[in-house]
Amino acid sequence: MAREMKKIVRFGVSMDEGLIERFDRSIKEKSYENRSEAIRDLIRKELVEEEWSLAKEIAGGITIVYDHHQRQLANRLLSIQHDFHDLIVCCQHVHLDHHNCLEVMVVKGKPEGVRELFNKLRALKGVRHIGLVKSTTGRELV
Repeated sequence: MAREMKKIVRFGVSMDEGLIERFDRSIKEKSYENRSEAIRDLIRKELVEEEWSLAKEIAGGITIVYDHHQRQLANRLLSIQHDFHDLIVCCQHVHLDHHNCLEVMVVKGKPEGVRELFNKLRALKGVRHIGLVKSTTGRELV
């Protein structure tokens, strides 16, 4: 099924000259081709935050760097992952060096469940860093 072409709407935005100069420098550093692309990304970012705050079905990623030699940590991580099997789409495990491992979990579900999973993981002794990337299933974005 072909995707329906969406109508493009043009609108004007007024802002302080200093602000637009900073914005132009920022979008140039980020390699945007034009202001429209950068503004679309900013709007999408805000809409993704809204999806998370309104408890819609979301997607995202959790990254964890942890000490492989921390007693029972790997077992605790697996146990928590099993408790949240309905949210975890997949998990990738990487050996960074002899002591450190990185796990990347792709998650999909309600934001409150993902936050609960994230909080349980970050509370574990031996977790050196944990990050949460908020994203979207894409259904709510046009």
